[in-house]
Amino acid sequence: QPIEDRPSKITEPRKDGKKYRVKRFNDQFHNEAVIAKLGFTGKTWADRLMFSLGYTHFYKEIQTGVYQETVFGEKFRHGYSLMPSVEYKKHNLLVRNLDLTLTANYNHNFTNNVDTASRHYNWLGEYYDNGVRGEQAYQRSQSKNTNWNATGNLNYRFGRIHTLTFHHVASNFRRTSRSYTGTSSVLTAFDIPKVTRKNISGLSYRVVPSEKWNASVFGKHYHQFNQGPVSTSSDGVGNYQNMEKTVSAWGYGAAGTYYIYKELQAKVSYEKAYRLPTTDELFGDEDLEMGELSIRPENSDNINLNLSYNKTFGKHTLYVEGGVVYRNTKDYIQRNITDLSGGKQAATYINYGKVETKGFNLSIRYNFANWVSVGGNFTQMDVRDKMKTSITSSAENLAYGERMPNLPYRFADSDISFYWRNLWKKGNVLTVTYDNQYLHSFTYYSSAIGSKNNDYVVPNQFSHNLTLSYSLQNGRYNVSLECRNFTNENLYDNFSLQKAGRAFYGKVRVYFGN
Repeated sequence: QPIEDRPSKITEPRKDGKKYRVKRFNDQFHNEAVIAKLGFTGKTWADRLMFSLGYTHFYKEIQTGVYQETVFGEKFRHGYSLMPSVEYKKHNLLVRNLDLTLTANYNHNFTNNVDTASRHYNWLGEYYDNGVRGEQAYQRSQSKNTNWNATGNLNYRFGRIHTLTFHHVASNFRRTSRSYTGTSSVLTAFDIPKVTRKNISGLSYRVVPSEKWNASVFGKHYHQFNQGPVSTSSDGVGNYQNMEKTVSAWGYGAAGTYYIYKELQAKVSYEKAYRLPTTDELFGDEDLEMGELSIRPENSDNINLNLSYNKTFGKHTLYVEGGVVYRNTKDYIQRNITDLSGGKQAATYINYGKVETKGFNLSIRYNFANWVSVGGNFTQMDVRDKMKTSITSSAENLAYGERMPNLPYRFADSDISFYWRNLWKKGNVLTVTYDNQYLHSFTYYSSAIGSKNNDYVVPNQFSHNLTLSYSLQNGRYNVSLECRNFTNENLYDNFSLQKAGRAFYGKVRVYFGN
């Protein structure tokens, strides 16, 4: 590492108010994976039976916290996973037109978080000793995550136009953690396992009277069991107890599609839906994310209306699609940032009472004779706060009617690809693609707080990418080169975390099968 790139020691924080273009440090990442598959196809007892075993190892340096001004210089995590899986498919199981699909996978994962430095860094790589161990929170810990998932799908066609489908998804997650930084006899969050079990069952009926229209109705049952540590202290830290919670609910819906003309199709759907909280939302990641075990599932009423037009005339193909969305959500799961002791921050999750979404999207695609493809998408999603009073008191909610914070609401993308087929030799294809993404500015706190002065605003973003790929011998050998954000625009994530600039990628793929 060149001397000028090494971290340099300073005696106090730099506060000169200037803007700098800096080289990222403590930002390396690598991931290795090996996957092997073995199975049978086309047997009388199975159309497909496939076993898979995968192993991955990763190392990731952590440079940023949840805010841009938080910089880490020595913090990192590493770990590995072992992942066996199985897949089974059989058509005409026992009786004609009864089809069964089963999948199951298991993930045994170890993740180690290391944060022991007594330093405070800035974006220039400078640091000063602050005498407090841990840049975010002092830890040398290991989490063992065991996660298995299974799905079953039973599909039965009867008569000429009827189909009955049963689908079930089951998952089980368990995390045990161990800290190597202390020997306290007091019960901590590390000592209590974190467990969540989910079961979602669905039954649907579909009728297809003709090629012109079809319709379906369905019902779902959601069940989730959660168990983990909850603090009984007033400050939310310490005195942990094991807590269990079970939630269950019924969802339902209907959908239909109708061809107004041969090229023009209309779709409409309604669903009473539930979104069960994820493991990170429940338990966090033992580092920068703080989970909330008491969080409830989101529930919403969703209505979608869609029109699509598809027409081929000679060498030309045109596809246009547009849709509108309405969603009324209760117990909306919102990610926020909370302040910790020592001037540190972490992400937390809460249920926000009522949120309303109104939006639309538009897509268009044009192809010419397998030589050129050009298209784009535009989406507008207006997600509004509909709580008239504060969720913590009966006081008036000053953000009522404002857009929900930290959510992009207007974005678009477009692309154009050129194909040179049989270039230099039959079966070879050269593809050149240009694409871009646009994201309109949005506030990461409520727009009722400071947005008029451009405070807490993520600015407009417009990035451009180029990809060159060459496929030989009908896809047996493939080489691709990609430059993302080639104009080096300033790009940002949620809560205005700035992303790295221009990046280059290369990929080689060889197919050894027939």
